Amino acid sequence: MKKSQLDRGKAIHKETGQTFYYATRLLPSRIRTPTYVLYGFFRIADEVVDGNQGLTPAEKREQLEHIREAALGNVDADDPVVDAFAEIRAEYDIPDEEIHEFIDAMLTDIDTDRYETYEDLEGYMRGSAAAVGQMMCALMDPDDREAATPHAGKLGEAFQLTNFIRDVREDIRELDRVYLPMETLDAYDVTVDQLRSEECTPAFREAIQAEVRRAEQLYRQGVAGIEHLPKDCQFAVLLAATLYAEHHRLIRKQDFDVLSTRPSLSTARKLWVVSKTWWNWRRFQDPVTVFRRVSPIPETEAGTLDAEETPHVLYPE
Repeated sequence: MKKSQLDRGKAIHKETGQTFYYATRLLPSRIRTPTYVLYGFFRIADEVVDGNQGLTPAEKREQLEHIREAALGNVDADDPVVDAFAEIRAEYDIPDEEIHEFIDAMLTDIDTDRYETYEDLEGYMRGSAAAVGQMMCALMDPDDREAATPHAGKLGEAFQLTNFIRDVREDIRELDRVYLPMETLDAYDVTVDQLRSEECTPAFREAIQAEVRRAEQLYRQGVAGIEHLPKDCQFAVLLAATLYAEHHRLIRKQDFDVLSTRPSLSTARKLWVVSKTWWNWRRFQDPVTVFRRVSPIPETEAGTLDAEETPHVLYPE
């Protein structure tokens, strides 16, 4: 991999993925370097959809299809990061299916701005989040990849659902998109017009609380699989989980009002989470135990992080 490719991927990662960047820096170098390229690739594809408003939908589709073919090594890319990603895909045996799932999700964003059911949103996240987690899992090359991969996908979905909850106001303002299932909004009599007017009603708070609980079940499922990763990768992935989950503490502190203020972790809060996660990791060396002690995610009624629990169960505050 050329230095220019790595530098560009790292710069994109640092600028646009600050929460994940904190954790990435703690990965061993053999994983950290290709991770910068992976993240750069993801952002380049995302920017085609949302970053260049001068392109028509047809032009966006054409560019994404070119990125797909370049990522699969079938054509030369127009960006050094995409070329570097194609090398990494081959070197780490990332399944072509994951590339297709990811690019298909980016194509969906061109003309889809609502998801009627959670199953519809889950289908989108299969490409935009689960595929990302599973590609990261391929880089880490766990001994039991079959056991680790499903959990990696769930953790990727947890991160993205947290982002969707956190960014409700920005998504409707800037993109006129709603990444909360319409069935959830309908169940609590919340309308898209209320989101546009940034009207935080008691019903809206309840809808957000329901989606927070759904996301927290995904964290339980994802964190339960960190033990399958190589030992020198476990802390970094665990830290990413505790940092993302920390947004839920802020969301609860705001009484689930993500319309008035976007929940955002300060540098001081991030450093606090890093230090607390590290201290507990040195003591327990167990991802589930540390996540339970550090994160604001409530436990199940049985007092354990049950990976098989239904996502619709309500948990104590």
